[in-house]
Amino acid sequence: MTILVLTGSGVLIRNGRKEVTMEEVKKIHHKALTLDSHTDTPFFLTDEGFDFSGRNGNKGFRNCVDLTKMQEGGLDAVFLAVFVGQGPRNDSMNAAVRARAFTQFDTIRNAVARYPDMARLALTPDDAYQNQKKGLRSIYIGIENGYVLGNDITLVNEYYNRGARYITLCHSKNNDICDSSSDEKGPEHDGLSDFGKTVVEEMNRVGMMVDISHASDKSFYDILEVTRAPVIASHSDCRALCEMKRNLTDDMLVKLSENGGVIQICFLSAYVKKMDDNIQRDSAMAVWHTKYPDYGALSPAEQKIAGKEWDDIDERFPSPKATVSDMVDHIDHAVKIAGIDHVGIGTDFDGGGGLSDCQDVSMMENVTAELVRRGYTEEEIIKIWGGNFMRVFREVNKVSEKMQ
Repeated sequence: MTILVLTGSGVLIRNGRKEVTMEEVKKIHHKALTLDSHTDTPFFLTDEGFDFSGRNGNKGFRNCVDLTKMQEGGLDAVFLAVFVGQGPRNDSMNAAVRARAFTQFDTIRNAVARYPDMARLALTPDDAYQNQKKGLRSIYIGIENGYVLGNDITLVNEYYNRGARYITLCHSKNNDICDSSSDEKGPEHDGLSDFGKTVVEEMNRVGMMVDISHASDKSFYDILEVTRAPVIASHSDCRALCEMKRNLTDDMLVKLSENGGVIQICFLSAYVKKMDDNIQRDSAMAVWHTKYPDYGALSPAEQKIAGKEWDDIDERFPSPKATVSDMVDHIDHAVKIAGIDHVGIGTDFDGGGGLSDCQDVSMMENVTAELVRRGYTEEEIIKIWGGNFMRVFREVNKVSEKMQ
């Protein structure tokens, strides 16, 4: 019988014939640069009473990420997503969406700047390693949903200059860049649009990582045909283990490996493991979707109301959660198919991500403990936790330098 208890310094974790103490787990965990490549924490940053430092405990908030939780869980670096939900695609809406994105950038930067003793805004791979040595958390910015570009290619460079280091090309619906894996209307461009090709090329030029999470299968393959740099899947899982269109097939994992990219395994339970039906929850969520059929078209104030109603449903009818062990099954599978150099972690915390035994970033040592239990070496764990992602980050920068 395997023993895995995550409290107390003397408890043993059986790793084959070798017994590993929690002190050894902590040593590996804190030696690694631990990075989470995708969270939706900016949802909370404009809420009255929410403290990004976490020093006030954030009572009444169900957030998974703040600076205190990061310290408690030994998480060194995190990407916060600038996200605007998909809405109408026209000139007036494009202008409004751009303004919302700019506001979110300012909000993130201001939140980090309030706590210089705890964190720094990070822009390069080296920033995270330097901050780690100083005991500071590194806050990176990503963009989820290329909808914020509208059809204006100059915004790629604009967002890069504001601090974004990747763009998830689409979200739950097709946009002007590419087809989504989950648009109920089906494909619009048959993959990557002509504009999307210029977006990928421009992202390569400026040094912005291309994120294929949420993209349709055809979009994925089209992107790999165009890009000169490795790509990331900032929060995706393996379709062989959980049949969800957002997850990557084995062939996609092979192609991602050949590209030199990395899949960041997601903690969103529905994408980790097939869950039992919850009729009451499903019914309540159906009512919510009927009431808010076009979330992206709502004003920020209306989105907050809709978000609170969503949270209320979540609290009344909680969905079952997968476990850390279930999630590491995806790491095992991705390592088997793509190789140890092409797998990382992107939780989707504060956007639905969460496991029964890793509900927020304060519990991240549980992941390292499970990796140790399964026999991953210190070198391999360091790669999974941040090394592989940072390799891609550096290679994207090298491609950019050659294109200047």
